[in-house]
Amino acid sequence: MNQTAKSFSDKWHRNRDLAFSETLREGSEIQQWILKRNGWNGPEDLHAHLSERRRLLDAGCGNGRVTALLRQHAHSEATVTGIDLTAADVARENLAGTERTEFFTRDLLGDLADQGRFDFIYCQEVLHHTADARRAFLNLSGLLAPGGELAIYVYRVKAAAREFTDDFVREAISAMPYEEAMAVCRQITALGKALHDSGQVVRVPEVPVLGISAGEYPVQRLLYHFFLKCFWNDALSFEDNAVINYDWFHPQLATRHTMPEVLGWFQEAGLRVEHRLEDEYGITVRGTAVV
Repeated sequence: MNQTAKSFSDKWHRNRDLAFSETLREGSEIQQWILKRNGWNGPEDLHAHLSERRRLLDAGCGNGRVTALLRQHAHSEATVTGIDLTAADVARENLAGTERTEFFTRDLLGDLADQGRFDFIYCQEVLHHTADARRAFLNLSGLLAPGGELAIYVYRVKAAAREFTDDFVREAISAMPYEEAMAVCRQITALGKALHDSGQVVRVPEVPVLGISAGEYPVQRLLYHFFLKCFWNDALSFEDNAVINYDWFHPQLATRHTMPEVLGWFQEAGLRVEHRLEDEYGITVRGTAVV
């Protein structure tokens, strides 16, 4: 098992419920982030979007938290499939007893033909952890039924100082076993919490050479956006916050991309772009297979 696969196997098998309830809790910051980056203003929009789709795929499902969200809002007759290289068993256990839901251990770069065709494929926070994000994308696009939709999210290229610091920490801890790496991530998490708890807000000028946009920022978000990923969310436990920081820093495969690059993938696959969004964290694009 390569380093990135081992990293995620450790993450999900040691943190089986990570962000699961928050993903399903209506109005939570995590659920809102998932919905709004995809252009859905609320759960009712997701429900409407999935209403006519009968085969759904969560590609890189992790512990099944988004699979559960899709199942919750899909048509009652729809089948929802989750595939993951390292955690399909965790997702299967978390959704045990859920009707018309199935899980398989699959590599997104492998032969997926036996999975059939899908009306909607969700693959977010995953492609950048494969050895070839473009090839994995094209592999998934080949599973779309006519008129089917593929919705992806990948890391974007960030401000220069943030890129440097992220790579520095990643190189420092990627060879560490889980608990050693988590010890470092707990320190980074404590920094994020301290900055958040300070309640301080600062107004900064635009600094193009550092990729900093002018504006008013809580100090934790200023550091987070432009200098260091030090995630903190009050709705999660300290340990869950630390695991989310681990998720960013520990896997060696963590490519970053640009919007023109990603749009090129959609064009290459013959998909019509329906929605696109680039924020401080990543790039979200939804596209449909032209009938």
